[in-house]
Amino acid sequence: MPALKAPIEKPRKQPVQARSTATVEAILEATLQVLVAIGKERLTTTRVAHRAGVSVGTLYQYFPNKPSLLQATLRRHLTAVSDAVEATCAAHRGQPLCDMIAAIADAFFRAKMTHPAISLALYSVSSDVDGLRIVEDLRIRNTQALSEALASSPEKLNIPLDLAAFMLQAAMTGVSRRLLEAKVPTQDHEALRTELITLLCAYIQTHTNA
Repeated sequence: MPALKAPIEKPRKQPVQARSTATVEAILEATLQVLVAIGKERLTTTRVAHRAGVSVGTLYQYFPNKPSLLQATLRRHLTAVSDAVEATCAAHRGQPLCDMIAAIADAFFRAKMTHPAISLALYSVSSDVDGLRIVEDLRIRNTQALSEALASSPEKLNIPLDLAAFMLQAAMTGVSRRLLEAKVPTQDHEALRTELITLLCAYIQTHTNA
């Protein structure tokens, strides 16, 4: 039964002062907690406000309805993953390609899989709140960061950098999503992270000039 029929409205205002920012962070964190605990169908703005320790009126100052709240929560999570990738790209410029790719994949995997219940819960709401658009916006950002990092390596690729960046991102997101959907036990994640890095390095070495 669909639970998010209301249109996604833009946040009513953006936090400016530190106190407002802290309030919004508390609301978004509470949204994650409620979402993981009881699922999107039973999540309500009232429950989120109670968990965040704010009034419903305060919540509505920033988020006019449930879809806008869930969309902001999803964007916050995906942006954190994207930021981790971009920071790692910047920190590992100039390194050999496989070393660079291993560090980037490790950063992505840890950002995505440290709290698998959160990632899985957010996948469940993505299609309801235009998650594909958010993902695409961030993919473009990450493609730029990855392409610049790849270009900085002393080893050179024989395929377009944006193509390599696209394939690397597709492999990382595909593997992580499969792990989440299959509910692979946490104790198996480390071995699979290593296998992901092996896969990515093999791909990149195939397209590296001798």
